[in-house]
Amino acid sequence: MRAVLGAAMACVVAGSALAADRGLTRNRDAFYWTGEINKASTVMTVKTGIVPPVLGAVIAKAVAQVIADAEKPGAARPADYLLHEPLIIAIAGPEATRMHSGRSRQDINPTFHRAMQRDRLLDLAARLNVVRASVLRIAGENMATIVPAYTNGVQAQPTTYGHYLLAFAAAYERDLARLREAYARLNLCPLGSAALGTSSFPVDRGMLADLLGFDAPVENSYDAGQTSPLDVGVELAGVVQTLAISVGAMMQDMHTQYHQTSPWIMLREGDLTGPSSIMPQKRNPYGIQNVRGMASDAVSAAQAVVMAAHNLNPGMGDYKRMHVETALEVMERTLAGLTSVLDSLAIDAPRALAEVEADYSTTTELADTLQREANVPFRIGHHFASELVTYGRANKLKPAELPFAEVLRIYAAASGGAVLPLSEAVFRRSLSARGMVEAAKGLGGPQPAEVARMLAARKAALTADMAWVEARHAALRAAQGRLDQAFAAVGK
Repeated sequence: MRAVLGAAMACVVAGSALAADRGLTRNRDAFYWTGEINKASTVMTVKTGIVPPVLGAVIAKAVAQVIADAEKPGAARPADYLLHEPLIIAIAGPEATRMHSGRSRQDINPTFHRAMQRDRLLDLAARLNVVRASVLRIAGENMATIVPAYTNGVQAQPTTYGHYLLAFAAAYERDLARLREAYARLNLCPLGSAALGTSSFPVDRGMLADLLGFDAPVENSYDAGQTSPLDVGVELAGVVQTLAISVGAMMQDMHTQYHQTSPWIMLREGDLTGPSSIMPQKRNPYGIQNVRGMASDAVSAAQAVVMAAHNLNPGMGDYKRMHVETALEVMERTLAGLTSVLDSLAIDAPRALAEVEADYSTTTELADTLQREANVPFRIGHHFASELVTYGRANKLKPAELPFAEVLRIYAAASGGAVLPLSEAVFRRSLSARGMVEAAKGLGGPQPAEVARMLAARKAALTADMAWVEARHAALRAAQGRLDQAFAAVGK
């Protein structure tokens, strides 16, 4: 079942307009970016006079032919430049290696890794924005849906499902901010730094960066290929890990409801649920379990980046492998699965309210009401409310079923003989879940006005973040156009 579900979610990713709209596919692999690097290098070496224009045209045709040949079914797509270069030499001869002036695998490899990580970071950001949109939609639909909230695994206070979801919306908004911040450090170009100390050729590193869509070169040539892959990769892994932990927490909260006989949050029956092979009554929440498992896989992939990077001197190859790209890809698949789960949620509002009303999670408001309306010190009110809970649970009574005569007796005992300074109507209102939610006054609370305000703020932030992703793609498309135009001109 998990394999079937995983395949279904993979189809969601493959069929999504997210990738199709931007032309970012898994074919933009190391070979693809080596080809783009060769195109940029050809343009730069001709424009700086390192390579004569006539030879540049020959090299350009060979580079283009190697790229075209690799698109044929079954063709090899070598990632190692020492396997890529002979394909160019076979077409244009050894003179074509002049294109490699001032370059090394030590700057080529980190350049294509950054380009691949850039693709995957933007795919992840776009996918995260889809998740955020789903969370905000459900929050807007459930602004008045009273649900129990838990601390230490125990029902604590009532809130609304909209308020609860906006907490995760805020976390995912922070994750997008982390991706944006990481992108600024990622989108710098190592190319032209050579092995680590540049070269005696007049390599224009700024031109190379611009043609490949980077914001600027990595300034220090030793940093470019030797140290920045270490900390930038670990930073990206950290963002993946933080996001995965938030997703896992959300899934575990949902899964906990399935432990109950009558859950108030469920998945609609379909592709994300499944039967037991032996127990007819079961409807297993495979969608939730699968996403939680993938979130754990993302954490594991992120840890692989850290483990490959720790306790190494700069210049080693361990931390320059594909671990970062893998972590980003696993996290994107996790978010695709999360979107499917969110789109399949079924919230039973009456059942959620019944669960709140079956316990005593509103008694904090009773103590608050006593202090606010009758000037009773909070600790006295808290003691009274606690004694009330003990009595109610011992007698298997819900808060609404408490006999008012017993309430008066318990207050007198808890307060040293005083008379309860609340009418029965005010007492009952203070134990109302909706009354407690609507009585909240603090910034960011579950009261309707605050939930509406926060929802609007999160929507505005999402709009800005969606525009940021599109702006980055527009910049990359523009750079691609500049590179293709300049490369075509060299090849004439």
